[in-house]
Amino acid sequence: MTYLIWLLRIIHIGAGIVWVGGTLVMTFFIAPSTGATAEAGQKFLRQLMFPMKFGQKMAAAAGLTILAGGILYWIDSDGFTSAWMSSGAGAGFGIGALFAIIGFVFGILIGRNTRALIQLREKTEGKPSNEQMMQMQELGKQLKIYSYTASGSLILSVIFMAIARYFVF
Repeated sequence: MTYLIWLLRIIHIGAGIVWVGGTLVMTFFIAPSTGATAEAGQKFLRQLMFPMKFGQKMAAAAGLTILAGGILYWIDSDGFTSAWMSSGAGAGFGIGALFAIIGFVFGILIGRNTRALIQLREKTEGKPSNEQMMQMQELGKQLKIYSYTASGSLILSVIFMAIARYFVF
């Protein structure tokens, strides 16, 4: 059982680093840079999202993080039945998990909007029409809100996961 817990923790933490790190880099560096560099930025984003499959890799990292974390929580709580769940550590890990799930849901929304934005830009030939421009701006605003929400949720998740074992209730 000890080796299983070690393996699950390695998967949970390793995939979590990829997920949270990728989300933060995308939100605070890549997205603003691609927006500021116009056509070159859009080519980069297309390359990152499609041939490099960034979105799929982020989804896999998020899924592995949540799955391994859920199994660890299940083991520690003796199948979600023990008093440990209402202890400081149990509650802290539970709150961290809730923030991770919020980040995951907003990550799905980011992926959908990013694909829609890329497809809309590919449909425009030359200069976009006013309607297309308004759609792009709306998608961009939503993406910004979703990205900051996902990033904030994941930061809170990491904080709660890091300090949960020290909570005393």
